[in-house]
Amino acid sequence: MLLKNKTICMTGGASGIGRATVQALAAEGARVLLCDINEAGARETAAMLPAEQSSVHKLDVRDREAWDAALEACAKAGGGKIDVVFNNAGIPLGGNLIDNNVAEIERCLDINLKGVLFGAQAAHPWLKASAPGSCLLNTASAAGIYGTPGASVYSATKFGVRAITECLDAEWAPDEIKVCDLMPGFIDTPLIDMNPNAGSNEDIRSRVLEAGLEISPVADVADAAWKAVHGKDLHNRVGKSAHRLAFAARWMPGRLRKMTRNSGQPLGG
Repeated sequence: MLLKNKTICMTGGASGIGRATVQALAAEGARVLLCDINEAGARETAAMLPAEQSSVHKLDVRDREAWDAALEACAKAGGGKIDVVFNNAGIPLGGNLIDNNVAEIERCLDINLKGVLFGAQAAHPWLKASAPGSCLLNTASAAGIYGTPGASVYSATKFGVRAITECLDAEWAPDEIKVCDLMPGFIDTPLIDMNPNAGSNEDIRSRVLEAGLEISPVADVADAAWKAVHGKDLHNRVGKSAHRLAFAARWMPGRLRKMTRNSGQPLGG
């Protein structure tokens, strides 16, 4: 098994994409280290895994110093090394920009963007030490392929994650660290049952279904994460919406622009 005895540090492992992915990776023999501000949720995830293959570490990804402490603890639990860091923690934020309040804008930027930057900084020495064969995997989004209405702040963070991935792919090449990201569309996780912003009383799932878009099973992301770590692609799209959006952005940009202006709905997760 390619992942046997590999040590993987995962943020946002308390539920959703993170939980499904660590279950899949642990099944392949990996040792998974769950870093999450939701310590109770992370322990629930750990209880689903073989005890000898997991450990839980509390981490607020917005805290740069906490990253160093968490990764040091992860390395200790992982036998002194970290092979993969999965920058997965993130939150949704939807609605028109003028309806988003300052607090929720700053929180989304801090978790989705600064958290990824801080995680990459903290991860570098550990991944360099275990290279070649080490990997930084970031969770971007189909919302990082083309900006759509009702997702300006969230899309900005995911375009940022895409840019970070591309920059570090070049910066870390001399260190033989693989860098890549996932770009999922709408995924069936608890996040899409949340309201898009503080002023909305309609959950994201309802808006997605109303727009006629598909919701992909979370297992698809877990499978894509495994392939991303072992594959050669820089950006790894997940779900029909992500693939369609990427195709349209490349080959039909004018038509895509017209469609987004007329839809009034976000087109990517």
